[in-house]
Amino acid sequence: MMRQLCSKLFSGRTGYFLGFIASFGLVGLALVIQTKYHLEPCPLCISQRMVFMGLGLIFLAAAIQKPMQLGRKIYALLLVLTSLGGVGVAIRHWYLQAHRDTMIADCGVGFDYMFDNFPLQKALTLVFRGTGDCAAIDWTFLGLSLPQLALISFIGFAVYALYLIKRT
Repeated sequence: MMRQLCSKLFSGRTGYFLGFIASFGLVGLALVIQTKYHLEPCPLCISQRMVFMGLGLIFLAAAIQKPMQLGRKIYALLLVLTSLGGVGVAIRHWYLQAHRDTMIADCGVGFDYMFDNFPLQKALTLVFRGTGDCAAIDWTFLGLSLPQLALISFIGFAVYALYLIKRT
């Protein structure tokens, strides 16, 4: 009985819709943490949120379309590649936090300023460079910082996308 319920819940449109809910739920959770603890997100935090939203939109598109076999593979590829992009951002952010003692303590200009005043390529370079503010560990859960938790989530989404190929 429970196995049938899980099988139905984690397959087809419902499975993709759950991916959408989880992706945007994590963004919502980040906003709650930001508001509750009066934290200012760094460019890498914002980038990770954007990747989560991208994942959510891909999950939503798949839920709406309910793709056949080839479509499921294409959606899985898009989800895995997007997740891997998030993995890269999270690892970079974690690296900056791990080496915060040897880094300059200035994060530079804000995210909005970069995209308003620099060409896209330059702005993206500045976002992914990250410095002091990006290296701050302002909040942890079970001893893990936000980029570490995001890394686990991105890997989980990639695995979940591959699981959905088999279950749909």
